[in-house]
Amino acid sequence: MTQDVEMKEQAAPSNSLPSFSPSTLHHLKEIASLIETGAYDREVRRILRAIRLTMALRRKLKASALSAFLNFTLIPGSEALTRLSSYLPKEDEHAMEVDTATSAPQSPAKHSLPEIEIYCYLLVLMFLIDQKKYNEAKACSSASIARLKNINRRTVDVLAARLYFYYSLCYELTGDLAEIRGNLLSLHRIATLRHDELGQETLLNLLLRNYLHYNLYDQAEKLRSKAPRFEAHSNQQASRKLLHLLPLTSSPVQFCRYLFYLGKIRTIQLEYTDAKECLLQAARKAPIAALGFRVQCNKWAIIVRLLLGEIPERTVFMQKGMEKALRPYFELTNAVRIGDLELFRSVAEKFSSTFSSDRTHNLIVRLRHNVIRTGLRNISISYSRISLVDVAKKLRLDSVADAESIVAKAIRDGAIDATLDHASRCMLSKETGDIYSMTEPQTVFNSRIAFCLNMHNEAVRALRFPPNSHKEKESAEKRRERRQQEQELAKHIAEEDDDEF
Repeated sequence: MTQDVEMKEQAAPSNSLPSFSPSTLHHLKEIASLIETGAYDREVRRILRAIRLTMALRRKLKASALSAFLNFTLIPGSEALTRLSSYLPKEDEHAMEVDTATSAPQSPAKHSLPEIEIYCYLLVLMFLIDQKKYNEAKACSSASIARLKNINRRTVDVLAARLYFYYSLCYELTGDLAEIRGNLLSLHRIATLRHDELGQETLLNLLLRNYLHYNLYDQAEKLRSKAPRFEAHSNQQASRKLLHLLPLTSSPVQFCRYLFYLGKIRTIQLEYTDAKECLLQAARKAPIAALGFRVQCNKWAIIVRLLLGEIPERTVFMQKGMEKALRPYFELTNAVRIGDLELFRSVAEKFSSTFSSDRTHNLIVRLRHNVIRTGLRNISISYSRISLVDVAKKLRLDSVADAESIVAKAIRDGAIDATLDHASRCMLSKETGDIYSMTEPQTVFNSRIAFCLNMHNEAVRALRFPPNSHKEKESAEKRRERRQQEQELAKHIAEEDDDEF
């Protein structure tokens, strides 16, 4: 049937070419049949495959192809067909005639499955977003969410999760993200009652993103702490004390997003160690194709490591495709490493727009104290005795009183090994001891060994084997021989028992 259609399309005269590629409509019909098979057989993996094929086909979608597909799959005159057709731009009469002629040999579906209807909503919504028709996309997404609330089928959950994402994206692109917060909460409650795990994970991340978009970190943490927890298939649990912070999730993509949002929350709450673990895990687990997401994870991870007093390696800034995006953070790291407060100020002013767009400006303000402490540590190593006036000059501080208070606080916190002579207003540095006589190298090596062992254990747990691969399939002949041998053995044992009596 498909070959006949393709031949008819090729036989069309050259002066009546269709406005879309014939293969696009053909692929959409194949995807629809895949979804239909998955719905009847209740196999979610088929619907997942259909979504992956749709993402590969997304750039080829055109209004005429979508209109022909809707007419093919949806019931003529149905509410869904009328509504979705109204969102698509009107084609001229010539194109419409070609579409009708092309789709005439195809027998339209006699009934429409909920999965097919939701898939049509998803296609139209993606097309409107790609065409930057955000107002129509908002109306389409709202209609699709209203329809989803009346459908309770596990085969729809995968498609519903995609619709939730684009629903939030439409309102974010138009700056109306706060309007749907209540609706997202109600959808999360419905997904929980229906045991829709993928929907719960997706909606939890969308709610966290919604709260963080408006800097509502306390509300985001309250929601995160009280949200249901799901079965985790994560292959990286580097820190045991993070186990109670992570949701039990079955989607690696949603897990990466959750780690990123949790890392941002922990950073604002000054819990830098947990934030570092979450952000680094999110960057490692993210797909290679998600370059923008990995760049954001690395930006926040760099700032958190600087706040912890660490200096990120140069290779972090030289990752493929990230050099330009991480350039401002490389210069910032260089200023912190040197301990030059004036250079730090100039870098912060030079890239202030970049830091503001990344929402890391407030964190960079916190780094000022780290820059001063690094400069003070370099001074204490270089000088055994130095006046506070010279310290203020070298650190470019406003007054000697500020230098005195900063030196006193650094000594109290153990950042430098020195004493403060208030009478002569100078700082006396103690001789630097052998670091290998302390426990710091042992602690560092212990953390590295623990990381390697944990990575090995998680890699072993992540191995996959085909079911019953250690058992050979038994043929009918072998089964007959085995049963005969068992019967002979049982008869022989019975005869031996009789002899003993």
